[in-house]
Amino acid sequence: MAQVTALIDGNNFYASCEQSLDPALIGRPVVVLSNNDGCIVARSAEARALGIAMGTPYFKARRELARQNVVVRSSNYALYADMSQRMMSLLEAHCDDVEIYSIDEAFGRLRRPNNGELIPWARQLRARVRQNLGLPIAIGLGASKSQAKLANRLAKAVPNHAGVFDFGTCHNPDQWLETIAIEDVWGIGRQLAAWCQRRGISNARQLRDMPQGELKAKCGVVGLRLQWELRGYACLPMDLAPAAKQETCVSRSFSQPVTTREELRQSIATYVVRAAEKLRKQQQRTSALTIYTRTSPFKPNFYSRAASRQLDVPSNDTAVLLQAALPLVDHIFRPHRPLAKAGVLMQHLQGIDTLQSHLLVPMSAEQQDKRESLMQTIDQLNRRYGRGSVHWAACGLEPGWAMRRDQLSRAATTRLRDIPVVRA
Repeated sequence: MAQVTALIDGNNFYASCEQSLDPALIGRPVVVLSNNDGCIVARSAEARALGIAMGTPYFKARRELARQNVVVRSSNYALYADMSQRMMSLLEAHCDDVEIYSIDEAFGRLRRPNNGELIPWARQLRARVRQNLGLPIAIGLGASKSQAKLANRLAKAVPNHAGVFDFGTCHNPDQWLETIAIEDVWGIGRQLAAWCQRRGISNARQLRDMPQGELKAKCGVVGLRLQWELRGYACLPMDLAPAAKQETCVSRSFSQPVTTREELRQSIATYVVRAAEKLRKQQQRTSALTIYTRTSPFKPNFYSRAASRQLDVPSNDTAVLLQAALPLVDHIFRPHRPLAKAGVLMQHLQGIDTLQSHLLVPMSAEQQDKRESLMQTIDQLNRRYGRGSVHWAACGLEPGWAMRRDQLSRAATTRLRDIPVVRA
């Protein structure tokens, strides 16, 4: 039995998550905004049909959205991340192997049955995800990752396919490849697409059949690998164990300019707390950190400054990282500078399996275990009752610079107080 690669993709994922948790939105046009309610970053199928463009600034589209009765939601990252985790867990039960590619995409590997038909399996999986999570998905099947990507695109583009397309059983695959423009092929960027078009290569089928030597001269082995993938040879392996991260960054733009030292300290503290949570989830420690801030690049007298600190002992303890980061605020703050953004960067990361102690920073194994247990308890409480349930005082209470999310929906899957109540 031949191995098959499937690309499972959540349709209009952010908007679909909003509709899943609020049945009143089903069938209505929905758009989701970026940080600080800046731009439109997701649209439901109904909003797409109205011609609403991706990336449109909200302040420009506000009146038109209201005129067309479009529902507007701020980005609810807690909800989207939790729904993504639930979807990936469900996919793992239906595939031999799963590679999580993004928050709403995953590659799956499975074997083609003796009769060659995987359409029933795909339809059953779509129905299961829809029933359990309320999310619509599209499934593309092919002999390689590149074929699965193209098949997924066709599953969405052609209504008759009902969200499923299989290159392994379709009649005349060349006909379908010719419908996919060269710029829509996975791995083809803007410059490479322009280079292909100048040579008369305008679709996926022509890219597959073009002379290998010419493509290799331009792109090297990467181009050849893509071409062989389009021909049905699996050259890209499944990435089942992602490589450990080298850096972890947390940064945000402010909802309003920050002009005081205390506000900048609170924002840096907030980002350090979040970065420490990420390190513990990644099972890593940091041995260096950098904090930075800047003004808006679109205003005169641009200002940007960063400061770094090496840690004597690598750590993911929030208290230790706060103690290292907060004194650096004095080095990057300047009065009368309206700061627009700040962030923290955790560097020189290492796994938690080993820890090199420091002669001048004594800490017994018992003390280390107590600190790790404390951090673990705090993380568990915040996961169970919602982020911020256990709050660090350095972050401040309801700061004015916090990210603007005026249209935020409830985090009904991750926060107890947001669970819907039904009165019968």
